[in-house]
Amino acid sequence: QVQLVESGGGLVQAGGSLRLSCAASGSTFSINAIGWYRQAPGKQRELVATISSGGSANYADSVKGRFTISRDNAKNMVYLQMNSLKPEDTAVYYCNAGNTLSGSYYAYDYWGQGTQVTVSS
Repeated sequence: QVQLVESGGGLVQAGGSLRLSCAASGSTFSINAIGWYRQAPGKQRELVATISSGGSANYADSVKGRFTISRDNAKNMVYLQMNSLKPEDTAVYYCNAGNTLSGSYYAYDYWGQGTQVTVSS
């Protein structure tokens, strides 16, 4: 079993920054990759960024150049630095444990409780 806990959400003005954290515990040796998802009200959950165990990162087009995903394997932590935030970034952000294969991310059924990010215009 893997437990994931997100933190760092909040209310920020457009153009501002936030850093989300995801703390992993439990059978972390089984985690190959971590993904950050977000879900806005009335919308489907979407994959925002992923990072492999080797540090290879991928991003959704909507956040490229603004968000940076990173990980500290020694601390079992993954971060999502979000800059130049826009109102459309408002959502609940979740981290997920998964795997990457041939450039694609496959989510395991390990999710955190989510952290709310609200960007005001």
